[in-house]
Amino acid sequence: MIKTPDLLKKLEDEFIRNEGRLNYRQSLKLFTDMWNEGVRLGILPPKDPLEGLEVDIKIAKVLNSCLKNSSQK
Repeated sequence: MIKTPDLLKKLEDEFIRNEGRLNYRQSLKLFTDMWNEGVRLGILPPKDPLEGLEVDIKIAKVLNSCLKNSSQK
């Protein structure tokens, strides 16, 4: 979970402004490096990959129902 989303957003905006958007290979390398760092820190892979899935499904159902209702009007 990201504890300081505003700081992350600022970092992303600054990176895009200075470096431009990443291409696929750069994005894949960044993801791989971040995943490996998480493994080294003992954070990844998650102990229970399905933890929180039920909550995500409930949220998705609510959002999808809102989308259906708003498109019918």
